[in-house]
Amino acid sequence: HLVRAYHHTYGLPALTTNCSNNYGPYQFPEKLIPLIIINALKGAPLPVYGDGGNVRDWLFVIDHCSAIDAVLSKGRSGETYNIGGRNEWKNIDIVNLVCAMVDEAVSADEGLKTEYPFPGKRSSLITFVKDRPGHDRRYAIDCAKIERELGWTPKSSFESGIRETVGWYIKNRGWWEKIISGEYLEYYDMQYGKR
Repeated sequence: HLVRAYHHTYGLPALTTNCSNNYGPYQFPEKLIPLIIINALKGAPLPVYGDGGNVRDWLFVIDHCSAIDAVLSKGRSGETYNIGGRNEWKNIDIVNLVCAMVDEAVSADEGLKTEYPFPGKRSSLITFVKDRPGHDRRYAIDCAKIERELGWTPKSSFESGIRETVGWYIKNRGWWEKIISGEYLEYYDMQYGKR
């Protein structure tokens, strides 16, 4: 609101974007998709809120970056653009899709079979947990304006983006293990001293 006020009052050039849920490489492991990938690999429980029927629109991070680029290069100052993936999925369907992709990737690679052994299908690890109080049943976003005015549309299908994301987490175990263990926090201690 402050930025928009400066735009209207003083002519500050400003563009605002709002987006739907992002996913892709380098997403913090506590978020739904990386959490499910990592837990499925490790054979750990796959927590799903409520009945799994919560719906979200998902946007692959590379598509989000291209949308921001389109807004920066073609957007009208003072305007707000909603960026969506046109990929609404129930959480339970995402978890089942990720499980199937992890099963497929592991079964196709002897090294991964040894590293991540698991008898049966990983969807058997799904555990329904109590939903957060006041948790929205559906998040949606209308991205028609950015499509109409700037000609931007997401390039990734949800399935292709998830496949790329699953592959990235499988190949980058060292990255997410440092986050899960808390080792990455040592960097801050080195740079700034103990907190």
